[in-house]
Amino acid sequence: MLNQLKKCLSVYSSGLASDIGLLALRIGVFVSLLLKHGVEKIDPAFWTEVGPKFPDPAHIGHLPSLTVAMISDFVCSILIVLGLFTRAASAYVFVVLAVAWAFTHNFIYFGKGLEPKHGELIVIYFTVSLGLALLGPGKWSLDRLLWNRKEQ
Repeated sequence: MLNQLKKCLSVYSSGLASDIGLLALRIGVFVSLLLKHGVEKIDPAFWTEVGPKFPDPAHIGHLPSLTVAMISDFVCSILIVLGLFTRAASAYVFVVLAVAWAFTHNFIYFGKGLEPKHGELIVIYFTVSLGLALLGPGKWSLDRLLWNRKEQ
């Protein structure tokens, strides 16, 4: 009983706990990003309606900016959930969302008004993206399966 308590209070995590945690982050956070923001960006009606006025923080054009966001929110979310090219996909999402939060959402964190902006969600998305870019996907991933990456 005392050993179990020590294990629960330990500042160290086992390989198994870390792998389960990384899997939970990949699935929980990026299924949410995919369903809420990614799926809408592959809808042709969205491109027709929103595309011409989509925010363009990098000054590359509205439709190219929408393409960059679609790759982040749809393509990279799927890759991250599967654990495929996880570090690169996570780094891409981090950069796109950090730029969006800074230059499109003007660092809004707390929402106010009739249609509040939920800035904390974009912060969560890009923080988890950064963490996965640094940590990798964990044991239960296609990266590990395909390239047999062993933990050091």
